[in-house]
Amino acid sequence: MMVAKDEPFRVVREDFFARFGSRKEAVVVRSPGRINLIGEHTDYNEGFVLPAAIDRSINFVVSKRSDLKCSLYAADIRNGCEFDARSPALSTERWANYLIGIIVQLQRGGYSPGGFDCLFGGNIPIGAGLSSSAAIETGLAFALNEVFKLGMNRSELATIAQKSEREFVGVRCGIMDQFANLLSKADHVFKLDCRSLDYEYIPFEMSHLSLVLCDTGLKHELANSEYNLRRQQCETGVGKIAALGYPVSTLRDVNFDMLKECKDVLGPLIYDRCSYVLEENGRVEQACNALRQGEFGKLGELLFASHKGLQNKYNVSCEELDLLVETAACTDGVIGARMMGGGFGGCTINLVEKDALEDFKVRMRKEYQKKIGKEPAFYDCKLESGTEVVPW
Repeated sequence: MMVAKDEPFRVVREDFFARFGSRKEAVVVRSPGRINLIGEHTDYNEGFVLPAAIDRSINFVVSKRSDLKCSLYAADIRNGCEFDARSPALSTERWANYLIGIIVQLQRGGYSPGGFDCLFGGNIPIGAGLSSSAAIETGLAFALNEVFKLGMNRSELATIAQKSEREFVGVRCGIMDQFANLLSKADHVFKLDCRSLDYEYIPFEMSHLSLVLCDTGLKHELANSEYNLRRQQCETGVGKIAALGYPVSTLRDVNFDMLKECKDVLGPLIYDRCSYVLEENGRVEQACNALRQGEFGKLGELLFASHKGLQNKYNVSCEELDLLVETAACTDGVIGARMMGGGFGGCTINLVEKDALEDFKVRMRKEYQKKIGKEPAFYDCKLESGTEVVPW
């Protein structure tokens, strides 16, 4: 069934009115999920990534209050949280901390938003690797910037949102998700340098291709703890290389010659972690060149190679993800596929010829049902612009 483009926004508007009873000075904000075409686990190593926002979003209605009470309401789960703007603190409701942390970071940055009412809901599947957490964080930061006229630019808002997740929620995330949410451009991916924060838009001509996500149905519960562990392992590698006299502060400073010379000191595990990151940075550069030249076959090869690295060197894949990628690899019309996101669940991203899309889905359902015992969900993706105010 086709859903009107305005329907999700109508729903949150009506829910907001029913709960808070006023639209005075309220703004409606669309905060999208994101894909990452290639460049996984490279952002916190100050490397390169190639993300884009998609046409799934968390939608907010936020209105200023006359007092200092902050009222949050998650419409999809029918759950609320309230606190005083002067004393934001960790909540027992985990979802609320992604929002409360924004207030904490704004205050640390010298901004003083007052009380507000906030209702949000959307259609980004939780735990699928589409960064619903960044959509929640940046959506509120963007809305408060509008409502209270804080004057922050998009890069500043992305940094506030990242600090919220790292310092308040406790996930040591990189900057990619927040930047992708705020800075994406429709029908483009963008190459982000996670050290300098320089970025470049690259057109993605998809007239004959589809980007489709296959969802394992596994919520990546292990991802946060293992994510932090992988980050620690990379830092351990950098520390050992630096101890040998090399002038390095992150894996961005390390090259393959350096890595090989330090192989014995690093040990097999840390060596694999570091070599994967260096290889993946190279694949991002190659993917950009492939897109510029319209070489989608080459892009597909890079996607498959990325998955192999994540599976065998970074060890963040799982049986379900591997099965989806292996099935895609032997299915007609598939250009490339890999796991996407932190790992241990979530989705694979697949580049598929449009005229083969339905046959692809039939085969993926059949194989997954046969070997895992359930059907995967599919999300067809259109590349959209970043977070924006939606007209009333």
